[in-house]
Amino acid sequence: MRPSERESTVGRRQRGVPPWRRPRTAPFRPKSAGVSVWQTPEMLVEIETAWSLSGYLLVCFSTGYFIHDTVDIVVSRQAGASWEYLVHHVMAMGAFFSGIFWSKFVGGGVLTLLVEVSNIFLTIRMMMKINNAQDLLLYRINKYVNLVMYFLFRLAPQAYLTYFFLRYAGQRTLGTFLLGILLMLDIMILIYFSRLLRSDFCPDRVPSQQHKDKFLTE
Repeated sequence: MRPSERESTVGRRQRGVPPWRRPRTAPFRPKSAGVSVWQTPEMLVEIETAWSLSGYLLVCFSTGYFIHDTVDIVVSRQAGASWEYLVHHVMAMGAFFSGIFWSKFVGGGVLTLLVEVSNIFLTIRMMMKINNAQDLLLYRINKYVNLVMYFLFRLAPQAYLTYFFLRYAGQRTLGTFLLGILLMLDIMILIYFSRLLRSDFCPDRVPSQQHKDKFLTE
């Protein structure tokens, strides 16, 4: 459920911390999510009731990361520049707490963490833009790989989870609460996808200020 790894140039300058120096767990979490699904394949179907120790620990670890990053943003006084992070983290923590405290929907939490596979390639894109390497062949290849990874590990799982949680619409249950969070994340993911398309495939339509100040949010 996490947005793509992104941060404005202005925000980085204000904090004085390069993006690669901030804690990153993208390589760890997709592997762990894959292991959890491999060990407990029923998580793909029994999203509410399926449970495994590896999946539970992964949800706990990811919640800890979101708490750490939220505190870091607030303490560093970057809430204004990184408000999208904060909104995402609050919604993600609200969803993951259901798995931690009630041991429900752990499968859904694990599936949402598959988005980290997409974040690996988005981070490569960000690093190349930081170094003004957009003209390299690797960047052009990566932007097409980004589209495939975004669809397979971000749009497709999100659409599947949304379809699953629609069964809770109109009920007064934990599932209804999670459906509300999921729908808001759907909107965010579609907005980020449109920005990615405009930036890499229709750069003439991106305002010049966004070209200057942003790498992954335009």
